[in-house]
Amino acid sequence: MATLHLVTCSNLRFPTSAPAWALAALLALGALAGCDQQRVAKLEEGVASELDVMKQFGTPLDIHREADGSRTFEYTRQPEGVANYFITIGPDGKMSALRQVLAPPYFAKVQPGMEQAAVRRLLGQPALKTPFALKKEEVWDWRWQEGQQRKVFRVTFDEAGRVTQAASLDDPKDMHGGG
Repeated sequence: MATLHLVTCSNLRFPTSAPAWALAALLALGALAGCDQQRVAKLEEGVASELDVMKQFGTPLDIHREADGSRTFEYTRQPEGVANYFITIGPDGKMSALRQVLAPPYFAKVQPGMEQAAVRRLLGQPALKTPFALKKEEVWDWRWQEGQQRKVFRVTFDEAGRVTQAASLDDPKDMHGGG
């Protein structure tokens, strides 16, 4: 019989049996949401250093260099999570902003004609990229949460890589019992 380990923010271990592993994976997903809140709470704008940010969030997926000399660290929780964090480190080495960009104010900035690179820079890594060769389109999905409702923000690009449409939908995984 496999042992089920407790899932904590600092200690993610999984048992070896399939049913226990599945349960532990579900618990880990739930724990990660709580972990992010704990991590964010430990970081104060203007006080936290780059090292403090990396202690809490680890190595960023990407680092964007800004015109003013600051750098924005990208931390994704996709494909199954519901957050993409952008944490800006100012030229002085201190955290100047921490944003969760998978939210309606950021989605509203996605406009027809916008290039894929600009959308990627605005929202971070998508959960899923699906090409439709016959339609000459590519669809990108980001999972996000509105209250307790899981959603998907979906952006469709034409063959030139420009936005043709964007919309928020209920998460199909929730509608079909987990995908």
